[in-house]
Amino acid sequence: MTITKESVQHSAKAGDITLNYYEAGPDTQPSGIGGGLPLVMLHGGGPGASAWSNFGRALPHFAGTFRTLLVDQPGFGGSDKPPVVGNYYRHAADYVVKLLDELGIERIHLLGNSLGGGTAMRLALTYPDRVGRLILMGPGGLSLNLFHADPTEGVQRLMDFGADPTPERLRAFISTMVVNQALVTDELVAERFADATAPGAQDAMRSMGMSFWNPETAEDGMLWREAHQLRKHTLLTWGREDRVNPLDGAMVALKLIPKASLHVFPNCGHWAQIEAAEEFAEISTAFLARHVERPKES
Repeated sequence: MTITKESVQHSAKAGDITLNYYEAGPDTQPSGIGGGLPLVMLHGGGPGASAWSNFGRALPHFAGTFRTLLVDQPGFGGSDKPPVVGNYYRHAADYVVKLLDELGIERIHLLGNSLGGGTAMRLALTYPDRVGRLILMGPGGLSLNLFHADPTEGVQRLMDFGADPTPERLRAFISTMVVNQALVTDELVAERFADATAPGAQDAMRSMGMSFWNPETAEDGMLWREAHQLRKHTLLTWGREDRVNPLDGAMVALKLIPKASLHVFPNCGHWAQIEAAEEFAEISTAFLARHVERPKES
């Protein structure tokens, strides 16, 4: 399936803001694979991150089976960038639900990477009737480092960029995302730097970051404390060499989420959807395909 960015790009109201998203795949799946539910994919939160940069290359595979929407979370990509109210995960989850309401989508499967994993987890906890299955890739908020120091190497380099946003510091950050350094191209750095320094992007990043440091809002982002409440079938996916949210961060979530399983990609960092693209797509679609819709699912 050949898909171009421009051919699948859309925007819609989500309450008082507008969110940008990319959509491809079957229009309806009334009795299809995975219970016929659409799939929403939520990107990570690094400088210049967006739905397309995280998942654009994966879209053709998923859209071959599912109606798939890649959503720019509030503050990122082509979406509006309002100040964050409360903790970012709840802030973003509420807006994603408002987008679904606008599009007339009742239930979805959710796939989230890093920051998007935290948003997906918060959405599933707050709006359980809206979610079928959950795939989390090195998720923020749910990852609890048992042995690694905080901040991790990747988070420290993210903070370094925030303090002094230069192409060199962005390259240092992106280098922690992957094992295969050939993926850190000049073109990628230039594209992400342009997005990270676009009007409003730096203010949005600061507002998002402060929601995790402010004592009044940070605790709401500690999703591992609520993990035992999640009743969804959940696939935790991790790169074995993840330097942002290291693999030991998966253990508490794996223990506490009643229906959790864990898949680890060897020789892979934080961007499993890019660095282990084929294997990631295979295990994700197989996991979602096992879902069967039942009335009043808990």
